Amino acid sequence: MKALLLRQHGGLENLELVTDHPMPVAIEGHVVLRVRASSFNYHDVFTVKGMPGIKVPLPVVIGLDLAGEIAEVGPGVERWKVGARVLVNPVNKKKGLMGEMLDGGMQEYCLVAADQLIAMPDKVSFEDAASLPVAYGTAHRMIVTHNTVKKGDRVIVLGASGGVGTGCVALCKLLGAEVIACASSEEKMAKLKEMGADECLDYTKVDWSKWAVEKYGKPQRRTYEGGVDVVINFTGGDTWVPSLRCLKRGGKLLVCGATAGYDPKEDLRYVWSFELQIIGSNSFYDDNLTALMQMIADGTMKPMIDKVVPLEGAAEGLRLIQDRKVIGKVVVTP
Repeated sequence: MKALLLRQHGGLENLELVTDHPMPVAIEGHVVLRVRASSFNYHDVFTVKGMPGIKVPLPVVIGLDLAGEIAEVGPGVERWKVGARVLVNPVNKKKGLMGEMLDGGMQEYCLVAADQLIAMPDKVSFEDAASLPVAYGTAHRMIVTHNTVKKGDRVIVLGASGGVGTGCVALCKLLGAEVIACASSEEKMAKLKEMGADECLDYTKVDWSKWAVEKYGKPQRRTYEGGVDVVINFTGGDTWVPSLRCLKRGGKLLVCGATAGYDPKEDLRYVWSFELQIIGSNSFYDDNLTALMQMIADGTMKPMIDKVVPLEGAAEGLRLIQDRKVIGKVVVTP
């Protein structure tokens, strides 16, 4: 069968589309899934390059997020039947992430532990479902599970055009927040406006932190006036201190990643002077994915999908993710 295989770490040229990858066989507690859709995340770029402290068992089929139909049921699996439409939670409780420690979604068929499966509502497409776990699931846990954004909040979303970013924009608008989306091009900002963002800033041209202070007022130590209520920052690096500077007294800085650097310069004066809350959020769970699929089924939310490509175009799709040339998700249909 066809699969997108990583044999050694390095650049995306190390990804190889093979046609003779072994077909998986259902084992105890597992099913074989016919993969209908799988989506990329920036995590896949890190997997290809190699990450310090994480030893990936190469060769491996990449792709964390996947959805499909059950083609074979292994011994001991009672709940699931052949033909069931399912989304996969990519976190395997014993071995780690699909597409990293185990073969992932960039292949025609995939072996999956039965306890990773989540039933898909009939009205949810495979493409939409496969867009959810790592990006929208992370956003849902950070915003909804942790109850960090409320109606009327002013929220700045950094990296708003990516998978997690578009998820944050969509969920914050559903909650009734005023959303300021930061992106890097007119095209991206136009798409974010279509999603409902109230303001869009090109961070390559505008100092978004200074802009927020000028528009909403300078944060005050003794009152709750000025600044924004929430900054969503999963980039880190040199965006960290500017995030602190534009938050109002009692404001929240939400963090679920550090794509631009995990050890930014810190300024604790803002943290204590303005009683700021720095709230971390890690990963996602089945209830996040179930809730998101129900939103899609109800018509209250739809994931932002930039491109849907066949497996033959998957490596180029990941290149677009790496070069930040997409708005939302790239989905592959093996």
